[in-house]
Amino acid sequence: MAPTTVADRLYRTCDPYGFELLLTEGERAVLARLRRALDRDVAPLLEDHWERGELPGPVRDTLAGLHLMDAPELGAEPRKVYEGFRTFELARTDASVAVVHGGQAVLFRGAVRHGGSPEQVARLDPAIRAWRTRGALAITEPGHGSDVARGLETVARRVGGEWVIDGAKRWIGGAAAAHLLAVVARDADDGAAKIFLVPTAAPGVRVERIERKTALRMVDNGHVTLDRVRVSESHRLQRVDSFRDVARLLRAMRGDTAFLAAGVQAGAYEAALAYTGSRTQFGRAVASFQLVQDKLATMLGNLTASLAMAVRLAQREEEGAATDADASLAKAWVCRRMRETVALAREVCGGNGLLLDTRVARFFADAEAVYTFEGTDEVNQLVVGRAVTGIGAFV
Repeated sequence: MAPTTVADRLYRTCDPYGFELLLTEGERAVLARLRRALDRDVAPLLEDHWERGELPGPVRDTLAGLHLMDAPELGAEPRKVYEGFRTFELARTDASVAVVHGGQAVLFRGAVRHGGSPEQVARLDPAIRAWRTRGALAITEPGHGSDVARGLETVARRVGGEWVIDGAKRWIGGAAAAHLLAVVARDADDGAAKIFLVPTAAPGVRVERIERKTALRMVDNGHVTLDRVRVSESHRLQRVDSFRDVARLLRAMRGDTAFLAAGVQAGAYEAALAYTGSRTQFGRAVASFQLVQDKLATMLGNLTASLAMAVRLAQREEEGAATDADASLAKAWVCRRMRETVALAREVCGGNGLLLDTRVARFFADAEAVYTFEGTDEVNQLVVGRAVTGIGAFV
């Protein structure tokens, strides 16, 4: 293992119960390399690029060079707990960076690995892991977010050996930088949901960047228009034949969002702890005041409980025991705690908490986007409510 660094010590301050010890030595070594790279190559660029709404140029190359999906220390198949801590570590530095990586490693790769045939996975997965093929999962539509399962308007029509796709997708993270979009569309013949790998360079595909965002500003969310786009049958993911199959893919993604929300809390907590320890008022460090310590303790409690829930969900996923309700419970509960934690972080920094220089402002703003995506709070709560009562309360 590499020598202990300041970053390693800070990491332990937001993991007092030592959940990291559940990882293997090899997994911890990969994460240590990630922390050093983020601190050295990414963190110094974040405030200026967040304000401009641009992802720092080196980010994707840095992430690709670390081989976070297939480093030799991870073995043949990375474990869910490791993948969760990978997201946690990225989000501890910045939510946008975590979302960019998650769009490639969790959403797009997950769609291909769990929705594609063995032949499709064998052909595409090596290039996805190496970032040679960049992709994005396209589900949400301009008029349909939470109700996309019932209201899916993007349509695919079979014409001989090809599919013709018409429709639009919105809030697609990484769309502008993607080579392929995993587009969820309704089969015009049987009404079932299917997923098609659509090249962004294909005729009829138009990607427009969504501007004027107040959260995840460095993520290039796109509005995608599909106008008579043609793809071959070989571009259809062969193991997705219904929205139930799509939901199966989303279940694991919600679990990753719980780690993302925990990581946002860690970043906000660390920034607040550093600021209150250095800022003086009335001749004393702000961190020495009782009410500030109460807020710091609440933040750490929220973070620790959130990490515990996310870790246990990952373990249940590895065991094949996780349900939709398990994933929804973790996503909703951890995101509620995240909202409180980032608000307290901004609060203990006073007016300076509104400045990017204190770092908490990024986490405070970005938390709102994390709170909403991968299922709103209301939808996830209703998934849990259906599981505990046996009664579906969806309208």
